[in-house]
Formats: sequence, C-alpha cells, structure tokens
Amino acid sequence: MHFESINDIIDFAIQKEQEAVDFYLSASREESMSGSKEMLIEFSEEEKKHRRMLEELKVKGYAEGVEDYQFKWIKDIKRSDYMDDMIYKPGMGYRDILIIAIKREENALKLYNKLLTEAKSENAKKIFKILCQEEAKHKLGLETLYDDHMAEMGD
Repeated sequence: MHFESINDIIDFAIQKEQEAVDFYLSASREESMSGSKEMLIEFSEEEKKHRRMLEELKVKGYAEGVEDYQFKWIKDIKRSDYMDDMIYKPGMGYRDILIIAIKREENALKLYNKLLTEAKSENAKKIFKILCQEEAKHKLGLETLYDDHMAEMGD
C-alpha cells in the first residue's frame, strides 16, 4: 500500500475506523438480546474515539497532533493467537461476539504494523505507531473481558 502524504495515511485510518463503527452498529441493530446490543454499541463508541483522534490529528496538523501523544508498551496476552476467525451472525453469544471483536482488533493491529514496517518517513512511522498502540490497547481490553467472562463460566 502506498500513501502520498500524511493526510492520505490519516484518511485511510479514518476510513478503517469508520468501517469498524459501521460493522458494530449494524450488528447491534440485528441483536435481540439487550446485553449483546449494548456491548456492540460500546465497541462502536470505542472505534468512534479512534476516528475522532485521527480527525483531530488532521485538523490540528501532524506536528501538533502527535507531540502530546504518550507512547507506552501495551502487553500482548496473545489470546487471539488461539482463536479462529468467525463471521458475525445475529443471536451469537457474548463469548463469540468478543472473539469477533478481538480478531478484528488483531487484524487492524497487524495491518498497521505491516504499514509501519513499510513506511519511509519518520512522520508516517509515528502515525502508524500511534495506530498500533491504539489497536493494541483495544485488543488487550477485549482479551481481558474475554478472560474475565471465561473465568465466570468456569473455564
């Protein structure tokens, strides 16, 4: 994938975040169980936060937008390594919806890591590092929810 400018990278990332928002909102409308519906709406809100962060970065300008960003190591507990991809179907259980969300975050993280390794400029690398960190935080949060849920189920 080739980007002509930092704005192209940001626009691409905004599009990816919007796709995630749309997926979760669409799935939430198909759910009859209120708990699953609420969880999917919460996932869409998290993706909206990512999108807003990127939109702010574009408005503020690259230099101002990334200077305040705090990079930190996000632990990878690797739950997703042991999960198969699943296709969303209305009425899925909580566990399966979590797996779908985890795998979506894993795939986004892989994409941004790949783009990071291909980036030529330091500015592009910083943008992809930010995106990687945001996806890694979201993945860790979902994997933790999954672990908690499985513990409650006695697994």
